[in-house]
Amino acid sequence: MKRRHFLKAAAAATGTALSTSAFGASEPVVLEVSGQVETTRTFTLSDLKALGIAKLTTSTPWTDGTPEFEGVWARDVIDAIGRISSNHVTAIALNDYRADIPLSDFRDYDVLFAWSMNGQMLTRRDKGPLWIIYPRDAVPMLREERFEHRWVWQLYRLILP
Repeated sequence: MKRRHFLKAAAAATGTALSTSAFGASEPVVLEVSGQVETTRTFTLSDLKALGIAKLTTSTPWTDGTPEFEGVWARDVIDAIGRISSNHVTAIALNDYRADIPLSDFRDYDVLFAWSMNGQMLTRRDKGPLWIIYPRDAVPMLREERFEHRWVWQLYRLILP
């Protein structure tokens, strides 16, 4: 119940609407994808989970140890959108932080849109509702500082310019 309250508050804060998920329940939209796509697409948490739940254990510059993240592969979200006529995406956070990310990152690496860390749902205070996680321990090149700006937390929108 607490998570549902948070998602409603996050939806209100971002101006997103409640959506009916594949399960028939009214849930807030946690991710919107728009721009150079056939149609703007919105995803509830249930919608994202229906794409397949994935786990990734990796260190981050912002956490201690090697947390386990749970979410959906970014490539699965992009594939669910349909035909795309762009080669990069702009990820936007609740605080309006923006990062341009090559779509090839989502295909070449196991990039996760995480909704939980170590079994705890991410909240707005701790980088939720979604956090883009790169497999930096599995791919040493991803530890380079030039990739750190792509780890967008409080992700709620993707725009394909």
